Order: sequence, then structure tokens, then C-alpha cells
Amino acid sequence: MTETLSPARIDEETVEIVTLGCRLNVAESDAMRTHASDAGLSDAVIFNTCAVTAEAVRQARQAIRRARRERPDATIIVTGCAAQIDPASFANMPEVDRVIGNTEKMSPAAFAPDLGARVLVADIMTVRETAPHLADGFSSRTRAYVQVQNGCDHRCTFCIIPYGRGNSRSVPAGAVIEQINALVARGCPEVVLTGVDLTSWGSDLPGTPQLGNLVARILKLVPDLPMLRLSSLDVIEMDEALFDLVTSEPRIAPHLHLSLQHGHDMILKRMKRRHGRDQSIDLCTRLKAARPEMALGADFIAGFPTETEEHFQGTLDLVADCDLSYLHVFPFSPREGTPAARMPQLPRPLIKARAARLRDVGAQVLARHLDRWVGQDVTALVEEDGSARLSDFTRVRLAVGDDRAGDYIRVRAHGHDGEALIGAVL
Repeated sequence: MTETLSPARIDEETVEIVTLGCRLNVAESDAMRTHASDAGLSDAVIFNTCAVTAEAVRQARQAIRRARRERPDATIIVTGCAAQIDPASFANMPEVDRVIGNTEKMSPAAFAPDLGARVLVADIMTVRETAPHLADGFSSRTRAYVQVQNGCDHRCTFCIIPYGRGNSRSVPAGAVIEQINALVARGCPEVVLTGVDLTSWGSDLPGTPQLGNLVARILKLVPDLPMLRLSSLDVIEMDEALFDLVTSEPRIAPHLHLSLQHGHDMILKRMKRRHGRDQSIDLCTRLKAARPEMALGADFIAGFPTETEEHFQGTLDLVADCDLSYLHVFPFSPREGTPAARMPQLPRPLIKARAARLRDVGAQVLARHLDRWVGQDVTALVEEDGSARLSDFTRVRLAVGDDRAGDYIRVRAHGHDGEALIGAVL
């Protein structure tokens, strides 16, 4: 499961891109913005959808209907994982003019105003390569998301995403480095490596290099890159070279987001995860011992089928055992076509209650994390909304807004509100 973001919008003259879902979608939306412009598309709204949960699909449909009310004459195009998995359901929406797949959205031809086909969605499982050009443009002055991998070869029982993204495939290292060099030349202060299963990078390339090899090459061949950040990682796939780099290299952000999903071995087995509880604790303990300033986050699913109170307590306990600072909590949502959807389901009120309890624990550990920074002078990267982020991804609300997006500034953290530090620019 990939880490999800709140819906974000990118305006390009009369073309609006609504991005829902993971950071990989953010990277692809940046590319689509260029493709739509190259194709001459105008007066359009493009939805880059997410399918990680049934709720994500529902929100996409809701946003599409709202867009039609707000822009009755615009061309509405739907793409992304939800469109790839179930194109017919979106094509049947009266608000939608065109549905394009996850492969097709990476081609300007799919956005041509006079395209005859209303549905353009190929079989994603036949795709063998990943486009190496996704970082040609980036919408934010703060950071760029660079796709290095797509798809997934694993089949977790709860996850529909492989059917929206296809099998795992990697962008060659040379193409990745070329992209990052170009971004740094344009003044990008931070690059985030993204993928559906990021730590599987290289398994389909000659010599089967690992992600640590790619990271080492980036740091060596792009010496002017100020900060490299990694998106969601699988516990079982972190190679030793990568471990050594993230714990010793100051140009790698001291922040990792781990795909843990649960804290009890029985549920992890039923999820068909490849790691166990002890492996999660061991990795987090080793990371913290080697680099104490590192902040760790994790994805968790609450209310998975057959989960007992004892199972759920294992997840609550794991938050402390791994010394986590950030939680991303998903209440279990059955996806048609996945094995978990056929397992004995828990009552929805119980699922929601457990998710709320886990979020409460998440709020507590975040508050403790913020406490550590209060009273300190820190370096932060200004974001476009006038707030800022520390290298460990701690958010800072600036007492007075700062319009220097993309600049590193010094801030005094004099308190926090439970979600972010409150800081004054020095």
C-alpha cells in the first residue's frame, strides 16, 4: 500500500488536474500537465484517481460530479488506478467525457482534444517498461517527486493496486540521474524517490541492482542535490547498502515511512505480508540506534478481517515498540476481487472504532515527537503555503507567513499545536 495524500489541485491555464492518492500520482500529474499542454488541451479537468480503498473511489466520483457542476462546459477526463481497474464504471458516469489508463496518461496523444476514443485503457499486465521522463516538470518549488519504479509483483490479500499498476518495473539508473540533474539545475531543493513498491527497484534490470545502489549513484553523480528523500519502503526489502546510506548520509532525509500494516503475526500472515512483527521492531531499532534523529512513520490497517482485540492490541503496542512518530491509518475497506474481501468481515462500527483508537495513539506519538523540537532553533524548507518542513518531515507553522518557497530558513520552534511546530523565522 502506498502512502496517500490529501487531494491537491494543479492549475495550468484552463486545464485543472485533481490529484488523489499517492506521491507517485503527484509525480505523474506533473508529467500529465506537460502532456496536456503539448496536446493543446484546454478547458478541461483531469482526475488522477486512487483505488487503494473503496472510500478513495467514492471520493473520486464525488469530486467528478462536483467538477461538472462547477465547470459545466469543461472536458472531464478520468485516469489513474481507479479508472484503470474499472474503466466502464467511470465511462458510464454522465459527467465524464473520457477515460484513459495508467499507461496512456503518460502520452500526450491521450490528451488530444480531437481524440475519437472515449475509453482508452490497455491491459496493464502487458506493460514491461516504465517511462523515464516523469520529472520533466514539477509544479512545486519545494520538492519534486521522481518515479523510479512502478507496479508490484506481490499480492497482499487486501490490495487491488497491482491490477491498477501492473507488475513491477524499474526506471534505469541513468535515466533517473538525468532527471534529477535537470531538476537540480532548475533549482529544486529536494527530490523524493517514489514507486508503488520502491524497494523492489532493480529486480527487472540487468544485474538486478538494489535500491541502495541507485541511491549511492544519485548521491555521487548529483553532488549539488541538497536533499534526497525516500517514500514508502517495505521492511523486508531494505538492503544493507541502503541501510548504511540512510543512517550515515546527511543528504538523505532522516525520515522513513514504512509499510508495516499490522502488529500481529497472524494478521500479517493473513494479509500475505512477507515480514513479521519482530522484523519490524528489529529494523526500527537498528535505524534509531544508527541515526537517533530519524523520524519513522508507518501505514497501518485497522479492522482487517478476523482481527480480534488481541490482534489489534499488537498493532497498538507496535507503535511504541518501533518508536514511531507518524501514523497513516486505514480503516479496512474490502475491495472486490481481493482475497480479503472474501474473508469473514468485522462490523463497520468496530472497524471505525479501532481506526479511531489507532489515530488517537498516532496523535499522542506525534505530540511527543513535536515536544522534542520545542525550544530549539532548526533549519526548515519553506513550502508554498507559507509553512515549512524540517528534514525529518516535521511541519512548522510560521508565526508570520514566508513567501520564500523552496528556500531553507532558520526557525525558532517555540511551541506546537499537536499537529505542527509553531515557529518564528530567525
